[in-house]
Amino acid sequence: MSSLVPADLRYTKSHEWVRLVGDTAVVGITDHAQKELTDIVFVELPAVGRAVKAGEACAVVESVKTASDIYSPVSGEIIAVNSAAAENPALVNSDPYQGGSFFTVRLTNPAEVDSLMSAAAYTSQVG
Repeated sequence: MSSLVPADLRYTKSHEWVRLVGDTAVVGITDHAQKELTDIVFVELPAVGRAVKAGEACAVVESVKTASDIYSPVSGEIIAVNSAAAENPALVNSDPYQGGSFFTVRLTNPAEVDSLMSAAAYTSQVG
């Protein structure tokens, strides 16, 4: 079964997605990533107010198989976290692009988004 890859998002090689909302970016992991991880049992979110650089590990997700770092695809300040995903990690499996998102970053360099993969490029990577 193929993974869902929404066309309106941008993607990283490490399987994070970005949804631009004005000067902010909502970040989560892809449907492909959550399927590879299997049942997610724990989500550790970054602190609101934390400054992150593109590519920096800033959250952790644990599944019954493994633990994985979650990287910020963009630079900026964490302005919100999705506490629902921390309280109910299964949301990352059931709704990776909405309810299972991780955090929101206020962008310090919006041009970084242009270097992320399109849905088509990501789909060809995970093929």
